[in-house]
Amino acid sequence: MSGKPKLYYFDGRGKMESIRWLLAAAGVEFEEEFLETREQYEKLLQGGSLLFQQVPMVEIDGMRMVQTRAILSYIAAKYNLYGKDLKERALIDMYVGGTGDLMGFILMFPFLSAEDKEKQRAFIVQKATSRYFPVYEKVLKDHGQDFLVGNSFSWADVHLLEAILMVEEKKSDVLSGFPQLQAFKARISNIPTIKKFLEPGSQRKPVPDDKYVETVRRVLRMYYDLKAN
Repeated sequence: MSGKPKLYYFDGRGKMESIRWLLAAAGVEFEEEFLETREQYEKLLQGGSLLFQQVPMVEIDGMRMVQTRAILSYIAAKYNLYGKDLKERALIDMYVGGTGDLMGFILMFPFLSAEDKEKQRAFIVQKATSRYFPVYEKVLKDHGQDFLVGNSFSWADVHLLEAILMVEEKKSDVLSGFPQLQAFKARISNIPTIKKFLEPGSQRKPVPDDKYVETVRRVLRMYYDLKAN
């Protein structure tokens, strides 16, 4: 294994995108191997690299890690993005969990039919503005700091910014009623490592397109139709 973390996934967002975000936020360079064929996937399976027979998989520090949450927790702890004590870590876990629930509504969006996409788009915006964003608006207001936990940049901040930008792709003015989140977005976006990741030419992936969907379906043999919430 090389010195840089190596990411095994598709050339698109999916569950790997939050891992890309966190590594980039930490200023860590990483390599990627994109799965394009069923044969590549089966080779990983046969080699025993995929513990639970699924990706994402990340090679880091001599380990082949699977399970997205485990990978993210390891990266956050390794690069001091996981709070200064157990209480801060618990808060980060809570906020990351909530944000992850919101992002889960978006994850399968590209695989829906056109009709179901419109239903899901409305569902995502409704959940964001009524359940999730009000929580973070209040946290930031009550906390009175630039960041969600303590007074330092953490995994929770990275995850929330990623989620905000994903929801804005569904409704560009979704933050219109959330002044604290508007200011948060501006602050976090200007952190040097994040700013670099948001610039063209970075390893951040674009909105999933039909090519990405077809590749995932072919490699994973996903022949069924998904339904909106």
